[in-house]
Amino acid sequence: MRPAGEIRTLLLETVRELSLPEQSPTLAELSARTQVGEQAARHTLSNLTRSGQLRIVRTRRVAYRNRPVAEYAPAEVAEGKGYVDLAQVLTAAWR
Repeated sequence: MRPAGEIRTLLLETVRELSLPEQSPTLAELSARTQVGEQAARHTLSNLTRSGQLRIVRTRRVAYRNRPVAEYAPAEVAEGKGYVDLAQVLTAAWR
């Protein structure tokens, strides 16, 4: 198995640092904090979410976008409920 790349490791560490119970980082915040390009960060966050290392825990309204943006948290933090609310995930995906 190939070792994790620099961008993946950096984004995962930054998500762990910035995640709080009341608010977690968004794609734009992670991109700015790590100084990784937004497209590379989007692709890597998608892969981290698909692999189960990160979860979208909620959405938040921001001034720079009309639709709510996803907030990311490490999977071990997001597993407080013990289940995934599929309705919430689908609603967030369709907004």
